[in-house]
Amino acid sequence: MSGSSFGSLYRVTTFGESHCAGVGAIVDGCPPGLSLTEADIQTQLTRRRPGQSKVNTPRDEKDRVKILSGTENGVTLGTPIGLFVPNEDQRPKDYGEMSRIPRPSHADFTYEKKYGVRASSGGGRSSARETIGRVAAGAIAEKWLRETFGIEIVAWVSSCGELDAGAVCPETLTRDEVDQNIIRCPDPAAAEKMIERVTALREEGDSIGGTLTCVVRNAPVGLGEPVFDKLEAKLAQAMMSIPATKGFEIGSGFAAATMTGSAHNDAFVMKNGRLGTRTNHSGGIQGGISNGEPILFRIAIKPPATISRAQPTADFDGKDTVLEAKGRHDPFVVNRAVPIVETMAALVLMDMALIQRARR
Repeated sequence: MSGSSFGSLYRVTTFGESHCAGVGAIVDGCPPGLSLTEADIQTQLTRRRPGQSKVNTPRDEKDRVKILSGTENGVTLGTPIGLFVPNEDQRPKDYGEMSRIPRPSHADFTYEKKYGVRASSGGGRSSARETIGRVAAGAIAEKWLRETFGIEIVAWVSSCGELDAGAVCPETLTRDEVDQNIIRCPDPAAAEKMIERVTALREEGDSIGGTLTCVVRNAPVGLGEPVFDKLEAKLAQAMMSIPATKGFEIGSGFAAATMTGSAHNDAFVMKNGRLGTRTNHSGGIQGGISNGEPILFRIAIKPPATISRAQPTADFDGKDTVLEAKGRHDPFVVNRAVPIVETMAALVLMDMALIQRARR
């Protein structure tokens, strides 16, 4: 059994480590006849890449994707699509000291114990560079969903530490509005405070977490496979598989535990000639199946584990030591996670859409 594959009919297998020759994905199940070039994929990879701003790692990677197979003359053939992105700015020597010390809250210890060996340079498969393959594969799914259903997926930073964004309208928010500042928070006043907070922590050698909210618009009714493959269950699996994610909630989420049924129920009403709901506490999913309303969910992302501040800890032999991590690391990753969340949502939705289509 491989933990590097995701999906059923639209199946994605990612490969590569943070400091090997490159990373990528094999996509199996993309329908034939979809117009596809590297440019269709590159936009999301560029939004994900490191070195974008002062609030992220300075690692300089262009993350240019190459389609190796599965297309001809810019059209998908229905055969497996090979995607590859080279690692160009590798510095494995930065991790020499850390090869003997498991970084606190990182995957060094668990990978070593599980496999008996690990990629000590940059975390290997536990590095966020693994997500490049997901983003590339998800960008293809996004295009198919947009052309087939008109689906729009937009994610944004809704908090940084204790700082929350103000009111945001998920029904109309665009990616251009999200990308107007480097923190990817559509509330300019909150974004400015977030940038100041992250910049200060970076100078201190520390990091901070936050939350990210995502909306899916125009998803058709009927996506999701109860009872174990409910749409929100697959979305939760997808989001919780993203590095540093610590929480997932959909619709009213944990706030539902404080509400009465009369307040929480989404009453039905005619909307634009179709039956819809007056409110959307369900987050666009009822009984594990999409109901035609916007799918709205939020994830919590922890502070990046690798920091340059000195930390008392122990090495692999159990001896007390102090770790000051070398290398180039993010003090905040929620803004870089925006395209990862969008494309992972697309992977789930395309898989569910193909399953629903096969039923007919």
